[in-house]
Amino acid sequence: MDSLRDLLEAVRARDVVRGRFRGLLHILVGRRITAADGTLVSAGMTWRDVAALLKRLRWDRDAVRELGLDPAQLPPRDRERYWYTAIARAGIDSPQAVAEANQLVKPLKDLGYLVGPAPRTK
Repeated sequence: MDSLRDLLEAVRARDVVRGRFRGLLHILVGRRITAADGTLVSAGMTWRDVAALLKRLRWDRDAVRELGLDPAQLPPRDRERYWYTAIARAGIDSPQAVAEANQLVKPLKDLGYLVGPAPRTK
């Protein structure tokens, strides 16, 4: 989990995700992430795990605006529930999410992380 935390800290520090937050959620939930040396960073996460991680990292709540959501309409007191609800409404299995995720592959590779292909859909 520390390597995943390092990945998200690097992404946030370099502002790689701006405009592609849905794509980041898609990658975290549905794709395999490895370090450049082949070390597994993530094999995919549950929505609940992603929500807990974003809460722990104190991710900017306004990022949900990129998803077309109003932060005021999400649970204000329980931050983990806030992120879970945002993920549930984000449409992370949509073609737009896949496209945004594909745009993140190169910047993540530049940071030393390899992202696997999108899961197959029916």
